[in-house]
Amino acid sequence: MYLLLAAHADGAVIQELTAAGAPGPAGPEPQPVSAAELPGVVRELEKRRPRWIWHRTQDWYPALLAAGVELERCYDLTLCGAILAHSEFTAHTAYALAAEKVTQDDELQQPPRALQPPPPPADQGSLFDDPGLRTAPRHSPGELRAEYAAQQAALGHAGATAGTGANTGANAGRDTGADVTRRQRLRLLLAAESAGAMIAAEMQHTGVPWREELHERILSGYLGPRPPQGHRPARLEALAAELRQLLQTPALNPDSPQELMRALHRNGIEVKTTRQWELKESAHPAIEPLLAFKKLSRLHAANGWAWLDAWVQDGRFRPEYVVGGVVSGRWASRGGGALQIPRQIRGAVHADPGYKLIVADASQLEPRVLVALAQDSRMAEAARDKDLYAGIAAQGFGGDRAQAKVALLGAIYGATTGESGRLLPQLARTYPRAVGFVEQAARQGEAGRTVTSRLGRSSPPPSDRWLKSQQSTTAEEQRRAESLARSRGRFTRNFVVQGSAADWAACWLAELRRRLRAMRADGAPAGELVFFLHDEVMVHCPAVAVHDCIRAIEEAAAAAKELLFGTIPVDFPVSVAVVDSYDEAK
Repeated sequence: MYLLLAAHADGAVIQELTAAGAPGPAGPEPQPVSAAELPGVVRELEKRRPRWIWHRTQDWYPALLAAGVELERCYDLTLCGAILAHSEFTAHTAYALAAEKVTQDDELQQPPRALQPPPPPADQGSLFDDPGLRTAPRHSPGELRAEYAAQQAALGHAGATAGTGANTGANAGRDTGADVTRRQRLRLLLAAESAGAMIAAEMQHTGVPWREELHERILSGYLGPRPPQGHRPARLEALAAELRQLLQTPALNPDSPQELMRALHRNGIEVKTTRQWELKESAHPAIEPLLAFKKLSRLHAANGWAWLDAWVQDGRFRPEYVVGGVVSGRWASRGGGALQIPRQIRGAVHADPGYKLIVADASQLEPRVLVALAQDSRMAEAARDKDLYAGIAAQGFGGDRAQAKVALLGAIYGATTGESGRLLPQLARTYPRAVGFVEQAARQGEAGRTVTSRLGRSSPPPSDRWLKSQQSTTAEEQRRAESLARSRGRFTRNFVVQGSAADWAACWLAELRRRLRAMRADGAPAGELVFFLHDEVMVHCPAVAVHDCIRAIEEAAAAAKELLFGTIPVDFPVSVAVVDSYDEAK
């Protein structure tokens, strides 16, 4: 059952749809629902276990959660549209062809994720016209029904695309086994992505448990007492005074990069940047206090008292996550730096009395995803029941784990010079399938083509400027073009692995959410998801429910593997720590 929730001048309207996107069985015309009535109406309809359809989860779900209404599933049309507009699996559908594409610009490794949803195909615009419904200015029910229908049509025709072109001849008009598999993968991705949007809203509503007094204590330990507004903390001011003396610059403001660089140069410290690795090459006595100042200044600016006052209320940190905020499918955050909780303040992330924090991360996720994608049986054997890097080291690097790690990460991220470049040939000899897989992805990118994650998220195409650069004629222009091609190759090499890892993580999250909901529905104590970072989740749960929550986390990880890859001989182990505060987890 599909229920469309759309904006109306008087609040909202709810319309039942068929799977094809058309209005449901004939019945009374849907009536507007006021904002005050909406939570009660939605709560009652949720008993029928519908899949809600709306333009953006963030437009509706936070208010419903605030009213005590939790939903099971949805389709977020904005997120789904972004995937279908770019996916190689739907590239030849009317929906994708009408979409406004985001391209990978010449200088960008991670272009913006925001997309304009494409208009519906021309022949569908009038199919769902409903003059009886008064519409809100932004997205009328008719427009949303048409958009959903167009997306369903694109998904239904995903089987018409094979590789980079449409099927022809004997296969035209009927699905091959590969077509069906692609359609199934895309459906899974759209469901998982939409579930992620609901999880993000739920985590924002619940919040990360945060002890403000512990945060204050941590800041005081590093920086000194809370200073008056607009003043430096005592420890920073002391370091600034020391720097002024050592650099013989009485008026130096070390927060100013320009002033700092001039002072360093006047003292014979010839650096091009103030990055740590470059500063450490100098033996000048000012370097040690400068590095200490920079470290503490970052803490004060990013997570100091101003951040604490702005972002933590009533013992909870509630950031806004941006699902699919990176083109590979990874999440981002909007404000508060949710994805960058530094180690210095993790002690403030503390479970409530009678509760525990379960911090779980997927060990070596991207390398293991590569093993599964490439179907490299020898590397799978190296990863079985042990540390992957140690297994690779035993098979091909004389037991040197550090070398094995450098070589494998270099292959995934395209670090083909220096130590990584030296070790890559050995890795390729030992694991030709795995290395060949990422090399092929790199060649696709260098040629201006796209690559696709396991479930169907494709990399953005190159920009027109990039394509034009590849037609250069002079020797200098050709060198520039080759450099840009290699850069894009590094992007696509990593995209196919990182994107597939994001697919796995999305399924892990959705499966874990489902299991925790089932525990609560059965009346058992259960935890709540409160934090997610790429391959790590945090569950805040009653102490009595720790064992059951750990089992749910591990079962969800196993289910995610089977959803993506089936019953393959590749392990996706999850490391679990049960702690009182986040700093104890690692």
